[in-house]
Parts: sequence; C-alpha cells; structure tokens
Amino acid sequence: MAKSNKPIIWGTFAAGGEIVSLVMPVIILLTLLAATGHVPTVFSYETMHAFAAGWFGKLVLFVILFLSLWSQAHRLRITCFDFGLRADTLVAIVMYVLAAAGSIATVVFLARI
Repeated sequence: MAKSNKPIIWGTFAAGGEIVSLVMPVIILLTLLAATGHVPTVFSYETMHAFAAGWFGKLVLFVILFLSLWSQAHRLRITCFDFGLRADTLVAIVMYVLAAAGSIATVVFLARI
C-alpha cells in the first residue's frame, strides 16, 4: 500500500477548524473588550500584551494563527473546486502560498512584540 500525506493535511485542517470555531471568537472578544477597557484587570490590555510578549504567549498565538490559516486555506481550496474552478493545482498553490505568507508574517509580527 502506498504511503500518503493526507493524514498530515487533514490533521492540520481538523485542528485549525477546531481552533477557528472554539478559540478565535474568545480571543477576538477579549481583544475587543480589552481595547475598550471593559474587562477585569486579569484580561486588561497590559496583561494581554505581557502574555503576548513572552515566549509561551508567542508560541500559543503562533499555533492558533498557523492552524487557522492553513485550515482556511484548505477550506478555500475545496470551496473553489465546489464552485467549478477545476484548476486544483493552481488553486492549491495559491492558497497554500498565502497561508505560508501569513505564517511568516505571524512570526515577524510576534517577534516585534
């Protein structure tokens, strides 16, 4: 039986889908509340910034954003195919290059915190 890389792709797709559906709304809500000053001090902007400035916080944010980007790239690839765009190789290259660029941008921006 031939070996396949599909479990790796589907694993990141599934993990990213879980992150997007469960964790991202909480992060967005906390960020918006912190920016407007309507949260307890444990979730204040300064505390969240201090978390993001540490190595563990950067690692957590990178994993969340990395999985989200790759999951959505795969989802967009499948959506383009469903809408009749049959140039799957080209679409896959474009989507995954965008996900890679977003991952690199995430590393750059997290390094600047």
